[in-house]
Amino acid sequence: MIRSAISILCLFSVCFVQPVFAAEDAAVKAGDKIAFLGDSITQAGAGHPGGYVQLVISGLKANNINAEMIPAGIGGHKSNDMLARLERDVISKKPTWMTLSCGVNDVWHGANGVPLPAYQKNITEIVDKAQAAGIKVMILTATMIGEDAANENNKKLEHYNAFLHKLATEKKCPIADLNADMQAAIKQAPSGNKRVDLQLTSDGVHMGPLGDRLMAAGVLKAFGLNEDQLKKANDYWLDAKDIARIDANRTMTLRQYEKLSALAHTRNQSVSALVKETLSKAIDDLLATP
Repeated sequence: MIRSAISILCLFSVCFVQPVFAAEDAAVKAGDKIAFLGDSITQAGAGHPGGYVQLVISGLKANNINAEMIPAGIGGHKSNDMLARLERDVISKKPTWMTLSCGVNDVWHGANGVPLPAYQKNITEIVDKAQAAGIKVMILTATMIGEDAANENNKKLEHYNAFLHKLATEKKCPIADLNADMQAAIKQAPSGNKRVDLQLTSDGVHMGPLGDRLMAAGVLKAFGLNEDQLKKANDYWLDAKDIARIDANRTMTLRQYEKLSALAHTRNQSVSALVKETLSKAIDDLLATP
């Protein structure tokens, strides 16, 4: 099991290999402010050290590019919502850059989503307004809805992402093709006799640790970081504390909880401290397995 997990990590690292650029070609510079406009994926990405937004910032810092993060992700938001709050959450803060991650909810919400023509209008207006305010825009393709490229939502999402590619060309915006990166990583992951359900996400949509790293690497690539710089960022991420979060999500009966609470009391610990300590030891034991 441990060997399989290591193999998966090695396979995902392929996503970092890019043609070598000169270091001065990196589009983002020290002192730049980067606004990250998006939905719950972006909101979570800014919420903890292992989220993709924070990984972008720490990956830049590992390369001596100290940039300022402006979080602008709100759960459930679609293109119309982002357009409505663009001035408040992005333009008024005068960032150098804005990354735009939008499309998952426009499709995933079905009848309550945003049809493609309206999405095209909203996204174009977001980019136009940001550029008119002197903000450089990076477009991120919408990530997968379920780790199955053939499902109905992902087939529909293809048209939204095709538009983003076209718009990026027209508006001269760098684009991070995160959807393509996800699909490539999932295809490479070993699955044994059946497909492993979730490799990159926690629920098929929201990122797990490997998905956050993939997104951050894609953004850094789009910023023009070269292969050596991407490796330096990844090396930092691999050993930085608190990057990969694990949610045990264990439930129990009240009788079991009472017993656990009594045990914690005898050790002068809270229940959460006892569980955290026990889980950490169990994980260390697993990682020590040959």
